[in-house]
Amino acid sequence: MPEHQVRRALLELLAEVGTVTATVAAERLGYSSGLCSFHLRQLARYGHIEEAPHVGGRARPWRLRQEEAAPADPSPAAGFGQLARGLEDESYQRWLTRRDRAPLAWRRDEAFSAVVYLTPEEMGAVAEAVRRTLAPYQDREQRPAARPAGAEPVALIARLFPLLPDAVGEGG
Repeated sequence: MPEHQVRRALLELLAEVGTVTATVAAERLGYSSGLCSFHLRQLARYGHIEEAPHVGGRARPWRLRQEEAAPADPSPAAGFGQLARGLEDESYQRWLTRRDRAPLAWRRDEAFSAVVYLTPEEMGAVAEAVRRTLAPYQDREQRPAARPAGAEPVALIARLFPLLPDAVGEGG
């Protein structure tokens, strides 16, 4: 399993519950506690999470870094979007540096971008169309038997957002 999937799952769990130990993360996510412990330490090493205050014992609770979650929104999930984008970018950079070592059939990627003019409702409809397109493949992560021969994990990153003018009332 690629590292970013474990780290993303840990970040999502932390955003959901606030504080977690490697043992609890392992129980909730279905990974080993050693694997969770390793990735929690890596996330802390790169400044994404921090140890939460605790009283004695060997258990090390972790939480999202407080300064990342505090400014605009005090919820633990506030800093998750930025962390997830960082992991996505890290994964893409790793792909770019290793692409020449991938099997020939996998050496291309399907990166593209577009600017289109949409209403808020249309933007929601485009997002829903992407989700519907992916739906038949979503269970393959949890059910390896559903994967066809030769299937590999593939990242899909879609960001739909309005390109707002610099000042209210400008352009458009």
